[in-house]
Amino acid sequence: MSRTIFISAGEPSGDQHGAALLKALRRRDAGISAIGFGGPKMMEAGLQALADLTAHAVMWFSRPLAQLRQFWRFYRMAVESLREHRPQVVILIDFPGFHWHLAKAAKKLGITVFYYGLPQLWAWAPWRVKKLRRWVDHTFAWLPFEAPWLEHHGCRVTYVGHPFFDEAASHTFDSTFVARFQGSRPLLVLLPGSRDQEVSASASLMLRTVQRLREAIPSLHVAVAAFRPEQAKRVQNLAEDIQLPLEVFAGKTPELIRAADCCLAVSGSVSLELLYHEKPTVIVYRIGRLAYHVQSWFRRVKYITLVNLLKYGGEQAAYLSPRDHNTPDPENALFPEFLTYRDCSRQMADCLQRWLIDTAAQEEVIKELRQLKTSLAWEGAVDRAAEAIHGFLVQ
Repeated sequence: MSRTIFISAGEPSGDQHGAALLKALRRRDAGISAIGFGGPKMMEAGLQALADLTAHAVMWFSRPLAQLRQFWRFYRMAVESLREHRPQVVILIDFPGFHWHLAKAAKKLGITVFYYGLPQLWAWAPWRVKKLRRWVDHTFAWLPFEAPWLEHHGCRVTYVGHPFFDEAASHTFDSTFVARFQGSRPLLVLLPGSRDQEVSASASLMLRTVQRLREAIPSLHVAVAAFRPEQAKRVQNLAEDIQLPLEVFAGKTPELIRAADCCLAVSGSVSLELLYHEKPTVIVYRIGRLAYHVQSWFRRVKYITLVNLLKYGGEQAAYLSPRDHNTPDPENALFPEFLTYRDCSRQMADCLQRWLIDTAAQEEVIKELRQLKTSLAWEGAVDRAAEAIHGFLVQ
């Protein structure tokens, strides 16, 4: 029996999670057909894509407005598809701005809506939980403190755990590529993000940090894990402009993380990959001065990095404030983090230098990461979500 679902992801990380979920659903029922929005990984998993929404991933305020006409076209395509195919369920993965409208349209058509991979309402916009109650039938929480928060706000929720550990465990590494770095010690890996906007904002700051580190550690090896070739070229040009020798690669992020001694990364879901591989990491997220002051009014958590929230927040993470002094300062957290519009290259270099020259300090962080990873017990998250969704489809 053929069953149709509509699934939508708007960012590269969502594309990865959507692909894993599609594969798990099809292992249970080969007759499932999927239509919607996603990137290359979801298409490879069998998605009949209306468009590659991941190529239009945007953030903050002005960028979404600049693409408003494009998103309106995507919305009309989605509504037309929902009317034509009448899927049994709509599955949304993060990307709230666009997906709120999609959820509302699906509910008006009488289609059940699932949210798999929630936007972080508890961190930035708790008032939007009203939309979640109104337009979403069931949510699948990835983080341990999300489920009680959502239940408290009247949402139907199932905690399944974060799917990333399953996805990381199934990845096939290019062992030859990893082996080429065996003699490159110490090795620092830069992860400037998957969005063009992130790379533009943070790459120069990362390279200034490397310059400072090289003054203290002349033998330091540096590699950059770019998401796309054009982003790799951009970082390479920036490095050449300041005569900074390093290697830049596209499409080798898992291998470079595996080879690294330490990492410097833009904040995002990559922090969970770094946790999985137990890599001491400094997190940076550079934004404009106006955006920095605006976010300070909306942010409801002390940390911007999931690893730090998981380490220090527990079930109370959603209620912490930036002025809560019961947890370490961001610079002294498990993953030191810098949400900034200033040049904080000196502070970031100091954090990384401590790990790169002091093996004992590095091992202490690795031990803490290993303990946190074990405590989460996330293995099997994708199958738990797929089992619940498949149960709905066959009832």
